[in-house]
Amino acid sequence: MLVDIKVPVLAESVAEATLISWQKRVGDQVKRGDNLIDIETDKVTLEVAALNDGVISEILRDDGETVGSDEVIARIDTEAQGDSPTSSTPVSEPTQQSLPEMDTKATEVSKTDLPKLSPAVRNMVAEHKLDVTEIPTNTDRVTKEDVLRHIEGSPMASNETADAPQKFTEAQQTVAPQVAPKPETASTPPVAVPVLTSSTGDRPEEKVPMTRLRKRVAERLLSAQQENAILTTFNEVNMQPVMDIRNRYKDEFEKTHGTKLGFMSFFTRAAIEALKKFPVVNASVEGDSIIYHGYFDIGIAVSSPRGLVVPIVRDADSLSLANIETQIRGFGEKARDGKLTMDDLTGGTFTITNGGTFGSLLSTPIINPPQSAILGMHAIKDRPVAENGEVVIRPVMNLALSYDHRIIDGREAVQFLVSIKQQLEDPARLLLQL
Repeated sequence: MLVDIKVPVLAESVAEATLISWQKRVGDQVKRGDNLIDIETDKVTLEVAALNDGVISEILRDDGETVGSDEVIARIDTEAQGDSPTSSTPVSEPTQQSLPEMDTKATEVSKTDLPKLSPAVRNMVAEHKLDVTEIPTNTDRVTKEDVLRHIEGSPMASNETADAPQKFTEAQQTVAPQVAPKPETASTPPVAVPVLTSSTGDRPEEKVPMTRLRKRVAERLLSAQQENAILTTFNEVNMQPVMDIRNRYKDEFEKTHGTKLGFMSFFTRAAIEALKKFPVVNASVEGDSIIYHGYFDIGIAVSSPRGLVVPIVRDADSLSLANIETQIRGFGEKARDGKLTMDDLTGGTFTITNGGTFGSLLSTPIINPPQSAILGMHAIKDRPVAENGEVVIRPVMNLALSYDHRIIDGREAVQFLVSIKQQLEDPARLLLQL
């Protein structure tokens, strides 16, 4: 019996997708759950899995082609017996698409001999033009950590990768800013091989098409600036009180809740209390109307290999610090592994972004429509400040609030930011909801 392999049903806001690379070819034996192909949308990268055991009998759409929701792209014969993965059907080789400029030795390796790669790892390999057969790994699957070690030229570690998610969360201050259902990946996808436009002398150039995600981000950023009256107000916060609490309880917190205590949960809680005081900052514009949201779905901007994505912590006002930290850590891991879902990225009433994880001291973040405001965190730096007539050194962070001046007045924006500052400098206010 022939079974159709279809493009997953896309979100209403996503009209089409791009086929990245087939993992199977005509004649290949597949089992239920095997990843057949990666599909990139404006927001996430999806892995299309086989729904039945059988043999790939037909591939209708090739790598790099644009497809629509629920479109048939291949067929599986559930009664056929697969002999070998070799096939005469002209389907694009994933190794050629994902690994441009790979040497001859690498391209001669058969597909079945190649180690398993997640979409995010394939994108990293393509971006750095690596030969996957030369990347050492402890398992049959090359991980992101394996690729990074290979790039840095450091020896392969044995169990250090187990701590990677925790190290990432710590570095991101549990923030982070793209799709794991075997959905989002992140990075510069390998759909198109870079085109060398100039190779004379020592000034080479490469022309690479934008990914769907990058194009979508560009469209939204331009739209946000053109359709909103964006203004940014700034303040600074003494992080010493929060750092003292974190240092005092972080070990017990992790032992009790199974997750690390970062800064992002404090900022999320502080933002929620400030949003309760100034509901218009949590509102959005629809035509000539203002929609006030009676709930708090907080977007956390996450940097992934494919670009910036904003997964949503829903009903964050009802979550404890531990629950917030757990969700954010999970989003960070899913973004790196390309496993964020459309549901993870849909909605949101307010966004927090942390450029400080990359060393930014000050920035003016752009709001994420249809939201009306976004909070920007930055790097914590020791600075001399005046306290009780004396100059002391304190860890200080710059805060930035970009907002839509069409519905949010400067007074409300400034007071909103001051409220966040007060709560972080006196964390007892977070417990008392003051």
